Amino acid sequence: MTALHLLPATDLITLIRSKKLSPVELMQACLDRAAELQPILNCFITLCGEQAMAQARQAEQAMMDGAPLGLLHGIPYTVKDLVHTAGVRTTFGTTLYKDNVPAEDAPAVARLKAEGAILLGKTTTPEFGSQPFTRSPLFGQTCNAWDTRRTSGGSSGGAAVATAAGITPLAIATDGGGSTRIPAACNGVVGIKQSNGVVPHSQALDLFGNQTYVTPMTRTVADTGLMLQVMCGDYALDPWSIGLKRADYAAAARYQGDLSGKRVRYCHAPQGREVSADVRETFDAALQTLAGLGAMLEPFDAEDFIVEPIWRIINHTVWRSRFLSLIEQHGDTFSATFRRQILSAGEFSAVAYQEAMFTRSMLFKRMQGLFDGADLLVTPTITRTALPLDTDLFDPFEMDGKLYEGIRTHWYPWTMLFNMTGHPAITLPCGQARDGLPTGIQFVTRYGSDDELLRNASVFESATETIGQPVF
Repeated sequence: MTALHLLPATDLITLIRSKKLSPVELMQACLDRAAELQPILNCFITLCGEQAMAQARQAEQAMMDGAPLGLLHGIPYTVKDLVHTAGVRTTFGTTLYKDNVPAEDAPAVARLKAEGAILLGKTTTPEFGSQPFTRSPLFGQTCNAWDTRRTSGGSSGGAAVATAAGITPLAIATDGGGSTRIPAACNGVVGIKQSNGVVPHSQALDLFGNQTYVTPMTRTVADTGLMLQVMCGDYALDPWSIGLKRADYAAAARYQGDLSGKRVRYCHAPQGREVSADVRETFDAALQTLAGLGAMLEPFDAEDFIVEPIWRIINHTVWRSRFLSLIEQHGDTFSATFRRQILSAGEFSAVAYQEAMFTRSMLFKRMQGLFDGADLLVTPTITRTALPLDTDLFDPFEMDGKLYEGIRTHWYPWTMLFNMTGHPAITLPCGQARDGLPTGIQFVTRYGSDDELLRNASVFESATETIGQPVF
């Protein structure tokens, strides 16, 4: 049998249900792998070993008793340490909350648990998910699963690394500007930011202006669809989720076919931005794959799609409202990078914030217009492979021998856009660069058409060769 750490959840479920694999055996394998790799990769803040094994034994007993089994019975998963887990500490990546233990699960966690999934641990995140690297005074740095000299990305870096390294097949992450898709691309896994409301969000303070998402992260499209199937649905305290049309995401993510007749619009980078030669090469090869599947390709104009200034006004104003008092009272417990971001929002006026929200509305309308002549948009997820491990958010970075100022606007110009508009976006492995690290391609479909996004992703995934496995 293929090594357990290489198998997706869909295969593990089949093995468990056919009694060829015990939930206890699976959990022990996952915990052993976590123990082996945690000192190298540093992707966990909390491991729930005793609790997880006790629940695995209960899952095994339920099978022996012939009890009804949930969709994810016995499957281990991880949760980013921004997302509430009842009885398991949730630190938000900061020393200030190192002993914080929520009383309730977030809806996504509760729904996985209700279907029999078992929490293995809480994965690393920078302070309050505040940057595209995963480091914090609480735990240090999380390394890339392919090369420990490179960043894991962020802010869901721990989730991406634990998934890529085969510690568990499923992870709950979050995405406020690319925080699922950036580390997924850095580590060669699948990361989706679904349409607003598909997965309810219980921790957003601004329910109506929210641009953050609780998301699945997996190694296969089928596992992503399975997670989305479990996590989605009405939640009375999230207005975007109430009455939302449900779809069979699990079935959509298993779709086998082609893209005949599909109109695909593509763009390498927004106007004024660039991609590395490696990313261009792997992206162009992916376009040829799409054409070979029957898609009709057409470039689209990306003028006026530099959204980072708008995203920063909206996002950092929210952060300042939430965290300024913490900075003033406990400033020495936070990193200089976190403090600098919070304090920088002091330059934004109420008028600037509202104008940014107006622009956000216009971006949504413009994106809707692009789909008048397209079924699918494709872009690179990030413009180059994972940056060096010690890179700071305010450092310049190198791409093809040239230095670029502004990591958010030059490294991942395509991710923040879809947090602003709410459209569903998924990143998939797209090949390997010359440095041996993975590159990513991002698919985007019409607002609310997450099932169509998964079908397109499934077709592409089936037609592309695996990029291999991380060195661990």
